[in-house]
Amino acid sequence: MKILITNDDSISSEVLLPLAKWAKQFGEVTVVVPKYEQSGKSHCIEFRKAFEVKQVPFDDPDIKAYTVDSSPADCVRFAMEGMQTTFDFVISGINRGLNLGIDVLYSGTLGAVFEAVTFGLPAVALSTKSGGFGEAMEALEIIKDFFVRHDLMKKNSLYNINIPIHHKGIRITRMGERYFVDEFLPQGKDMYLPTYKEIPTDFDDNSIDTNATLSGYISVTPLTLNRTNMPVFEELSELCCPQQTMQ
Repeated sequence: MKILITNDDSISSEVLLPLAKWAKQFGEVTVVVPKYEQSGKSHCIEFRKAFEVKQVPFDDPDIKAYTVDSSPADCVRFAMEGMQTTFDFVISGINRGLNLGIDVLYSGTLGAVFEAVTFGLPAVALSTKSGGFGEAMEALEIIKDFFVRHDLMKKNSLYNINIPIHHKGIRITRMGERYFVDEFLPQGKDMYLPTYKEIPTDFDDNSIDTNATLSGYISVTPLTLNRTNMPVFEELSELCCPQQTMQ
C-alpha cells in the first residue's frame, strides 16, 4: 500500500515524523506537506501562480518528504498529478487543534482529505487538542483496530477523527453545529485580530462530534463530498420533471 501523509501545520509539525513512522506498518509512506502553516485554508487551491515544491530531508531514510508552498489541498493535488504517481490512502494530520462541527468547512486538514476524495482515494483526517500529540499517537492503534474490526473504510471513504486528551473510548458521530463565536480584537492602526471562544454546549447527545469529543470520546465522523440535500432535491425535481403515470 502507498500512503500519502499531509497536514496543515507544515513540515515543522512535531507529530509529523512519529505519524509517518507509525504509518510505515501499512506500506510505503510519502510525506507532502505545506512549507508554512496553512490552518483555516479550507479547500483552497492555487491555479494562477506557480508555487515551490522541494524535496526536503526527513529523519527516516525510508520516507521521502516534500514541501509545497501552498495549501494542504494543493499538497494532495501535486502528489497525485504533479508527481505523476498513485496512492492508495491519505492521512491528513495529526492537526494541532480539534476540527469539530462547522470547523470542518474551514479546516485545511479537512481540505486535504476532501481533495483526496475527488481523486477517488480513501482518506482520514486526524485532529487533537493542542498539547495532545502524545495521547493521540497512543490512540492510533485503538482507532486502527476499531476501523479494521468494523470494516469502516468499505462503508465510507472519508472520516473525520478527533482525539481528546485522556479519551474514554470511541463514538460514531455526526457533524455538529458551530461551537464557538468569533471575536475581532482591535490592534490599532485599522488592524483586527480574529479570535474565537467556545460556546457552552449541551453534552447529553454524544452522537454529535462536538459533544462526544468535548465529553472525552474519540469522535469518528463519516463525511461526504456531496453537499446536495437529497430529500429536497427529490421533492423539487418533480416540479420540472413530473413523473409519467401509466395509462
